[in-house]
Amino acid sequence: MQKLFFTDRTKEIQIGIDNFLADIEHSGLIFLEGVKAYLAGEIGRFENYRMELSDLEEAADALRRDIKVKLYAYMLIPESRGDVLGLLETLDNVIDVCHKVMEQLSVEHPNIPDMLKQDFTELAKYSQLTVEAVANASRAFFTQLKLVSNFVGKVYFYEHEVDKMEDIIKRKIFDSKDLELSQKIHLRYFTDRLALPSDESEAVAERLEISAIKRKL
Repeated sequence: MQKLFFTDRTKEIQIGIDNFLADIEHSGLIFLEGVKAYLAGEIGRFENYRMELSDLEEAADALRRDIKVKLYAYMLIPESRGDVLGLLETLDNVIDVCHKVMEQLSVEHPNIPDMLKQDFTELAKYSQLTVEAVANASRAFFTQLKLVSNFVGKVYFYEHEVDKMEDIIKRKIFDSKDLELSQKIHLRYFTDRLALPSDESEAVAERLEISAIKRKL
């Protein structure tokens, strides 16, 4: 079985899911551009991205709820409904953490030393790539099941790159003789925060693997 949706009545839900996945992918891009603006000291641009992501999160939440209601109201795909709803919930966590990290940057104003700015940019980029890959894996789940494993593999690859960047950054932080311990701890905290989108994307990928196997049986 390749496509989860077949009838005309399900087209409305399929369009909603397509739009929801587009919002997830877009959240990763806004997250990346927001982090880049913050690191460049362009706080006005950063705040614009933060507000844009806040609006996107609200729109995605409303869309997810609408899809959930229609799945039950129309009595559609009962054999796969639980998998679809679980997938939507875990995907929603991705956009939530992207927004949460931007909010934390806005509130706490961490001082990122110049020596770490490129590393933080790379960390944010790899996090964004995991979000992009998991959005593509989710699309494949609904349209081309055989491609799910390819995109899931990319999620795991980029998540591993995030782990490596985290280690590099933390070693630089704690090896530095120029940083106070309080700043080191704050920088370590935001290193972990910038990796959160990749962690949530990995959780989605793991769910996708199981759901894809179930559909093939």
